[in-house]
Amino acid sequence: MTWNVFVIGLDDLSKRLLPHLRHAEEYAFHGLLSLDEVVHAEEYPFARLVDDALAQLERFPGPVDAIVGYWDFPTSGLLPVLRRERGLPGPTLAAFLKCEHKYWSRLEQARVVPECVPVFQALDPFDERAVESVEIDYPFWIKPVKAHSSHLGFRIETADQLREVLPVIREGIGRFGRPFDEVTALTELPEEVAAVTGHHCIAEAIISSGRQCTLEGYVQNGEVHLVGLVDSLRDAAHPSVLLRYEYPSALPDAVQARMLAITRRFLSRIGYDEAPFNIEFYHDDQSDRIWLLEINARISRSHAAIFQLVDGAPHFQVMVDVALGIPPRMPHREGPYPVAAKQMLRVFEDGRVRRVPSEAEIRRVEQAFPGTLVKLNVHEGMRLSDLKHQDSFSWELGVLFTGAETREALAERIAQCRRMLPFEIEPLASTAAR
Repeated sequence: MTWNVFVIGLDDLSKRLLPHLRHAEEYAFHGLLSLDEVVHAEEYPFARLVDDALAQLERFPGPVDAIVGYWDFPTSGLLPVLRRERGLPGPTLAAFLKCEHKYWSRLEQARVVPECVPVFQALDPFDERAVESVEIDYPFWIKPVKAHSSHLGFRIETADQLREVLPVIREGIGRFGRPFDEVTALTELPEEVAAVTGHHCIAEAIISSGRQCTLEGYVQNGEVHLVGLVDSLRDAAHPSVLLRYEYPSALPDAVQARMLAITRRFLSRIGYDEAPFNIEFYHDDQSDRIWLLEINARISRSHAAIFQLVDGAPHFQVMVDVALGIPPRMPHREGPYPVAAKQMLRVFEDGRVRRVPSEAEIRRVEQAFPGTLVKLNVHEGMRLSDLKHQDSFSWELGVLFTGAETREALAERIAQCRRMLPFEIEPLASTAAR
C-alpha cells in the first residue's frame, strides 16, 4: 500500500530528508502550495491559500491520505483548516489557537501550569496611550501575538525605548496579523481573547535566564509521547539570537521529566490531539525553576536533520505517521552519531554579499563529514537586509547540520566546517547591528 501525503511548502531540504524515513517506499509525497506562497511571500491571503489548496487536492486523481507541514504560520494555521475540510484527523482549530495565539496560550497556561508562566499582558501598538497602558515592570519582552523567528520582537528597557519601537511594530505587524485574523474568525473565541487581534502584541517579563531547550513530541489517541529534547545555544551579546541547536539535550534527566509532565498537563487541558508539537522551555539553574516560553502546533523543521544524525531518521517520521493515524515508526539512537547540531552561520552587521561558498566547497564539507548538510540563505550580490524572517539583531547566511562523537568534538567539527565555507560580506557605508 502507498499513502499519498501532501506537504505544504515542500522544500529542497525536506526532499533530501524524506527518503530517509523508515518504510519510505510506503509514502508518496506531493507538494501542496509552493514555498513562495507560504514562506517567502510578502502577504499571506489566508482564504485564497485555503481555496487554492483545496482546489489542488480536488484535482488529485487518487486518495488524499494526509496533509502535513513543518513551517510556522501560515502553514501551521492551514493544517487544521484543510484537514477539517477533507475529513482528516488533527487538532481542532481552537486547540491550535490555544497553542499559537500567544496571548490566548498564556491565559490557558496560567490556568494549568501557573508556576511556569511569566507576568504578561496584551498591548495594542496602535493605541495612542500604549506606553501608559504598560502594567508590568521594565525590562520586558514585546512581540506580536502571531509571528515567528523573533520577528518584531524586542527587549524593552525603558518607556522611551518602547516609544521608539512601536512605529516599527505598527508598520510590520499586519504581515502576519491580517491572515491570523482570518484564522481566528473561523472559530468562536472567548470574550477575553476576541478583543486581542493579530494586530496586538503581548508584553511579558523576561525569562531568558538559564538554559533553553525544545521538547519535541506528539499526541495520539489522547496520549502525549516524547520524541526528544533539543538544546538551544544563544549568543552572549544578544541573548535572543540563536546560534546552535544540539541534540540530545544535556539537561539532567530529572529536569527533562518535569518538562514532559508540564507538557502533558497543558496539552491535556486544551484537548490537543492527533498531531506533533514542540514546546520551548527555560531551566533556571540557580532557582531550579522551569519557564514555559512558547508552544508550536507542529514539529520543528530545524531539528529534522539532527534527529536523523542521532536517531536514524528525521522526525518527519512522526509528523507523517501521526497524520496517517498509525503509531510513529521513529527509530531511537540508531543514527551514526551520539550528538549532532544545527549551526546557524550568522553575522551581526548589514552588508552586501560578495562571495558565498561554491558548490564544490559545499560538497567537500559534506563528503568529509558523512551526514553533514549545508544550506545557504544568501547569494552573491544581495544585501543582507533583504533577507526575510530574520531576528532583530543578526542575519543568517546559512545553516550547517553535522554530528560527532562528543560535544567537544562537535564544536571542533563546526569550527572546521566554518573555515571550509568562506563568505565575504562587504560592509555598507552606514552599517550597524540592528
